[in-house]
Amino acid sequence: MKKQIIDFVITWVDGSDPLWFRQKQNAKKKQGVSVDIDDRIERYRDWEILKYLFRSIENFAPWVNNVYFVTCGHLPAWLNTECPKLQIVSHKDFIPEKYLPTFNSHSIEWNFHRIKNLSEHFVYFNDDMFLLHPIKPTDFFENGKPVDMLALQPDVANVEDTIMPYIYLNNTMLLAKYFDKRENMKKQPGAYFHIGYPPMYFGYNLLEMAFPRFTGFYTVHGPSPLKKETYRFFWEKEEELLDGVCSHPFRHKDDVSQYVLREYQKLSGDFVPRNTHKFCKYFNLKPENPELVKTITKQTAKCICINDSNFEIPYEHVKRELNDAFSKLFPQKSQFEK
Repeated sequence: MKKQIIDFVITWVDGSDPLWFRQKQNAKKKQGVSVDIDDRIERYRDWEILKYLFRSIENFAPWVNNVYFVTCGHLPAWLNTECPKLQIVSHKDFIPEKYLPTFNSHSIEWNFHRIKNLSEHFVYFNDDMFLLHPIKPTDFFENGKPVDMLALQPDVANVEDTIMPYIYLNNTMLLAKYFDKRENMKKQPGAYFHIGYPPMYFGYNLLEMAFPRFTGFYTVHGPSPLKKETYRFFWEKEEELLDGVCSHPFRHKDDVSQYVLREYQKLSGDFVPRNTHKFCKYFNLKPENPELVKTITKQTAKCICINDSNFEIPYEHVKRELNDAFSKLFPQKSQFEK
């Protein structure tokens, strides 16, 4: 069997960079104050734990071909730019100039396929995702197909979030252009009713059989296995829509997210069903995080995602808490550090 070449892509922003902050403020002035954009501090603040993501990759995914580190141009002071496995990519290197500067993760994510020399099969990591156990290429791709979980879940009217419910609905509306729900469920029942899926999502898929139309999708918030050919398909078929998304300098209620790419791969039958919910454990940061700290230090999950919360938390305290936990698991510098 031919060896699968897989790259990782990591995005990062330094919210304390004064030049970046001035550019963001200027973009906000041009945009005007609007409830249709998402510019919360949680989108940008740095917990100073990025180096542990690189340490986790070196320790637990040494087989990765290259790591593409994507920023607007700034870099962490500790980063070893001479590391042979590290490819540093600035937004201007792959995002069309007309979309820059951008502070919208959707604009950045929808242009990954333009990154020079990026492998056809790659895994997208947010900077809040960390490996806690050795992983294999087959955790992400098998025989060229992404490993993922097809789970249906209704989009809900969450009035506390004025952006994301619209985006989830936009995603569903776009996918419904290409797939009929009942036909798809009949065509690939094993994709919806895989024995290894969590009981809750297995049950959701059963309940969804009562409804003729898609109501929404659940996408595991973890590392995303993606194919550049899926990007090319959407840019060919939905150029006007994606041009509009990428023209928004901030997250906007009219956006579609990169989750569309994962769901399209699944609905096309171009994936291997597996319980990816079990693979990556998700945490929202709280004022105190004993379960998260235990998961890190005891390595009770293969991968974790640490989401910055939508409510006020003691930043310095939680930052120390995270750094203490990770430093115990990864005490040694990686090749990605000076």
